[in-house]
Amino acid sequence: QVQLVESGGGLVQAGGSLRLSCAASGLTFSSYGMGWFRQAPGKEREFVAAISWSGGSTYYADSVKGRFTISRDNAKNMVYLQMNALKPEDTAVYYCAADSRHYSPSYYRNYGMNFWGKGTLVTVSS
Repeated sequence: QVQLVESGGGLVQAGGSLRLSCAASGLTFSSYGMGWFRQAPGKEREFVAAISWSGGSTYYADSVKGRFTISRDNAKNMVYLQMNALKPEDTAVYYCAADSRHYSPSYYRNYGMNFWGKGTLVTVSS
């Protein structure tokens, strides 16, 4: 079955950087759109970024645009989220997600994806 395992979370000071990684297995990775979502304490899960199956198209939430970069390596079945200029409001559990439906990355902002990892915690201190 599809498995998504996130890593790279941790504690960082405001203004710092982190790189999240997601290892995917049990799927034809190069055929799946991939994304990152997050859930802060007491809030609903929200979209962060998505990338098309080929890597040729990306889409970001306004709150992270210009600070976060999503990328993928289809040879390694990996997707990454480089997070720069982190803010305390970026504190959340970050989830890797995959979708087999070949939608444009912007679609997933409102409709989510059909496979999920268990998440990795990112804490940004002020």
